[in-house]
Amino acid sequence: MTAARTCPICGKPGDPGRSPFCSTRCADVDLNRWLKGAYAIPVVESDEEGESDQPEDAGGPDGTRH
Repeated sequence: MTAARTCPICGKPGDPGRSPFCSTRCADVDLNRWLKGAYAIPVVESDEEGESDQPEDAGGPDGTRH
């Protein structure tokens, strides 16, 4: 026997025909959230790529090293 799952939108018992949602309305609310980007995973940009583009110690303004 499997436990009844609750709707992730409103918390009511899920409908097996619309799993995991309880109604078409809750399924549509979830789809709208996906389309608007509400479920996007935040990403932290790293500067590793930017650092590799810079030349290594090129020296002074005339290119000589001190």
